[in-house]
Amino acid sequence: MKFGTKAIHAGVEPDPTTGAIMTPIYQTSTYVQESPGKHKGYEYSRTHNPTRTALQNALAALENGKHGICYASGLAATDAVLKLFRPGDEIIATNDIYGGSYRIMKRIFEPFGLVFHFVNMTDINEVKSAISDKTKLIWMETPTNPLLRLIDIEQITAICREKGIQSVVDNTFASPYLQNPLDLGADIVMHSVTKYLGGHSDTVMGALMTNNDELAKQLAFIQNASGAVPGPQDCFLVLRGIKTLHIRMQRHCENAFKVAHWLETHPKVGKVYYPGLASHPGHDLARRQMRDFGGMLSFELKGDIYEDAVKTMERLNVFSLGESLGGVESLCTHPASMTHASIPKEEREKVGLKDTLIRLSVGIEDVEDLIEDLAQAIG
Repeated sequence: MKFGTKAIHAGVEPDPTTGAIMTPIYQTSTYVQESPGKHKGYEYSRTHNPTRTALQNALAALENGKHGICYASGLAATDAVLKLFRPGDEIIATNDIYGGSYRIMKRIFEPFGLVFHFVNMTDINEVKSAISDKTKLIWMETPTNPLLRLIDIEQITAICREKGIQSVVDNTFASPYLQNPLDLGADIVMHSVTKYLGGHSDTVMGALMTNNDELAKQLAFIQNASGAVPGPQDCFLVLRGIKTLHIRMQRHCENAFKVAHWLETHPKVGKVYYPGLASHPGHDLARRQMRDFGGMLSFELKGDIYEDAVKTMERLNVFSLGESLGGVESLCTHPASMTHASIPKEEREKVGLKDTLIRLSVGIEDVEDLIEDLAQAIG
């Protein structure tokens, strides 16, 4: 089954009671049992809910996985993965990472005894040097947030298999339409479903997909025991959202490609971070690993003057200044003060994240209007 057909049909069936083509919103907390322990597969909605079950099956199918487990947010999904490990275990993560992921690793789990090493995963030798006999997990994010670096998933997962280390890929920026990490050897793929999968900036959710039965069992246990589950209304919204994922992602990619090329030729723009540009150091890897280059890009103005970057963002009209990404509308974000503010300034600067960096989530509007908006804002 090709992706577009899968996005519309996989994991969902007409409602057996009414024939409704859309999965109903099962807005219930509990289910009547015929006898103690004798029921129709559902006991309590923290544990299972039919709307959530349909979504989990659909998301698993999109990532070519056997199991999907949904959580109340992307960070709740990250939290579930990290709960698989014990004090003294070491985890290697990319050093260009979403600020919320860095925060939960350093400020929540590090005090409980997990040890984190943040390395430049574009250099395989740095990854190898960080591995010890205590390494239990390698956490990848590709393309990275916000510098759009590319990590070779197959190369790193091959090392993981050789050394008995688990691997996770945060696939939020790419979406399953562009990249399937399970096919490239990853044990778990993680998504902030809030972003491209939901696609309409109207829900918050996270998900994990895997082909490993034991991992799925452990993650589902954590989902139920910790209780960070999404409600049925949110699951319904995402089920609706993913039916147009392939159409939306095509337009996101087309628009971002044109915006990136326009920015690269602008006399006031110093640098553009977009894997679709031939000048991007990960361009060849992106061509091999992804089906297209995505809707996310970042750029810096010449001179690296903070006030110039702020004024540019304030002058934007079609691009809205706000956190998040992946919705149909275009968004502009200032990572240093917004999405990555939880990372200390010195750590941000080590990886090249400047206070003047501007990140764009390019939406599906008419691209001429987006370029015109950027032109008047940059001046």
